[in-house]
Formats: sequence, C-alpha cells, structure tokens
Amino acid sequence: MPYRTIDLCAGIGGIRKGFEMTGAFQNVLSAEIDKYACMTYEHLYGENPLNDITSEDFKTKVEKTKYDVLLAGFPCQAFSRAGRQLGFLDKTRGTLFFDIADILQRTRPKAFMLENVDNLITHSKGNTFKVIIHTLVKDLNYKVIGVTSDKDGKLEYVPKEFVRNSKNFGVPQNRPRVYIMGFDREYWGDCVDDLDNTLPKEKEEKIYEDLNDLLEMNAEPQFFLSSGYVETLEKHKARHEAKGNGFGYKIVNLPETEHPVSNALLATGGSGKERNLVLDHRKGIAGMQLALRKTPLNDKGIRVMTPREWGKLQGFINYGFIDDNGVDQFSFPKGVGKAQQYKQFGNAVTIPVIEEMAKFMSLCLNYLEEKHDER
Repeated sequence: MPYRTIDLCAGIGGIRKGFEMTGAFQNVLSAEIDKYACMTYEHLYGENPLNDITSEDFKTKVEKTKYDVLLAGFPCQAFSRAGRQLGFLDKTRGTLFFDIADILQRTRPKAFMLENVDNLITHSKGNTFKVIIHTLVKDLNYKVIGVTSDKDGKLEYVPKEFVRNSKNFGVPQNRPRVYIMGFDREYWGDCVDDLDNTLPKEKEEKIYEDLNDLLEMNAEPQFFLSSGYVETLEKHKARHEAKGNGFGYKIVNLPETEHPVSNALLATGGSGKERNLVLDHRKGIAGMQLALRKTPLNDKGIRVMTPREWGKLQGFINYGFIDDNGVDQFSFPKGVGKAQQYKQFGNAVTIPVIEEMAKFMSLCLNYLEEKHDER
C-alpha cells in the first residue's frame, strides 16, 4: 500500500507530484487558498484543493483523515520573540508554521516534509529557524534529519545543511531551498536514530545538460523586450554598477558562458524575469512594433523566458507529467493567463528535487516499518 499524504500550502501540486512519481505515496487531502492555483491544481489532479489550513473546520477534517505523511511548502513569516515561552503555541501563533505544527500535534503523522525559501535559515537573525527546529524536535518529539542532541539534550545542527539547490538535481536553475524532514519518534521509537542523517544532495541523472539544452529558440514576438525597456534596464544597471552593486538585469545564456544556468524563478514576475533574460536572435524581430508597446522591439535579440521554459526549469513541463506513452500531459486550464503562469511556476517547487526527497523518505519509512514489525 502506498503511504498516504496530505498536501498543505499546495500551490499547483509540485510536492504532491514529486512524491507520487516514486509510486510509494498517494495523496488523500490538499489545501490551497489561491484561486488561480486552485484552478490549475484541479485541472491537473481532478480535485479542488480549496481549503484553509488555519481554519478549525480544515483541522477537524485532517483529524478525520487517515494519512501517514504531511507535506507543506509554507511561506516564511516572522515569529514573535515575546511571550511567556509556552512552546510553539506561544512563539509561533499567527503564522502558517503554527498551523502546521498544530496539525502535526493533533494528528501525529508518521513523517513530514516541509519546504521553504533559503532565507528561512537567516530570517530574524536565525531565530525563526531555531524556533521551527526546536518546535519539531522538542515540543512535538519528531526526529528531524540533520539534527542530533548532545549529552545534555542540547540540539546540534548546521542550518545551511538543510539547503539544497535545484541545479544539483538535473535542472539548470540556481534555486536554493530549505527542506526539513522528520519522523515521529513517538510512533517509531528510537530506531529513528538509525536513519541516514543527511538529505539527498543531488540527482544522479541530468534532465538537461545546461540552459542551452532547455531553451526554446525563435520565441513569439510578445516575449521580446521593447527597445525603450532595454534602454531603461541598461541605465538602471549602470547606476547600480557605479555604486558597486550587482543589481540589474541579467542575460543568462551569453555565448561565452559555459554550461549556463538560470537564476531562481520568482513569483513576483518582474525581477524574476529580468534576472533571466535570454538572447534569441530570431529574424524579423528587431524594429517590429507591437500593440501596447511604446517603442519597437529591441535589435539585440533580448527577451524574457517563456512560461514553458519556466515550466521546464521547475520540472512540470517535459518531466513530471509525462505519461506511460511518453506524452507530456501538463497544461494550464482556460482562465489562467501568462501572468498567473509565471507566478505559479515561480511559487512552485522543483519537482525533480522533491522526487529525490520522496525516494529518500520512502527508504526511511520502509526501514522503520521493518523494525516496527520486529518489535
């Protein structure tokens, strides 16, 4: 029987997909509140994930759901240092991590995996990450991969050891993210201490050799920048360079770059696109006038990446949804326009990274089941 998962802060289901690709996990409940993400999720999985993890109704629904593994890609929020030090109930209230911890406490899944931006480890001078780890290990009694205790019970771990980068998992995207995986000590007992204490660091096989292998040249004219916009970006970059800053636009496939990779895709759109500009010397583009553009298209062949290219960088297109006949089944539903497509991919996880995490968790759970049966 596959392990049953719940998919919280689900976005468009990248964590779910990475786990289900292993064949060892099957999703039984999802939660997402963004209207457009819910549309895409329902289109891809045939179920509407519209649920609010902060609501008592949803928490009661989880309590009534038989499941084994909690999955969540929750946002990074500040925790209060104030309060009466009553554990996570006091320190994390008002954040989505509080609600995830609350669900963990009330339902005691056998395991969990949480994903977050890499800033989590430095957020609030490291306090946020410290509270999260302390909550999971001390308050909730989970074994967290990467954490040990000294003889006095003090937790020992290296925060940056929780960071993994998508570029080491088969896709050419520089995307560091935090992954936290835990196993229920109350259920499994001390054999959780026998598990490998390091999360996977890479995927053996590459999906793409580099960015040049992934880009789809001769893009539609709409993706090319106007000459006026290019000029604005160049001036902005020059101003920052004069101050000694490295801000500004970036062309990621310059001919002199050997094995190029993209910068991290961002849900905010603008800056995520401008740090990932592409040279694409399509004939007939220079000087073309498009409606709603004040100036003609630029003559340098500079364009933004397309949503398809973003989808490939995240493993949704050309990887995660390929069926048994080799046909890519990924698509967006009607009503999800390009701005939303960029946002959804920018917000998403990189599926090949999640797949490796899921394989690792499956091995851990199988080992623990064996030990559990022996007792």
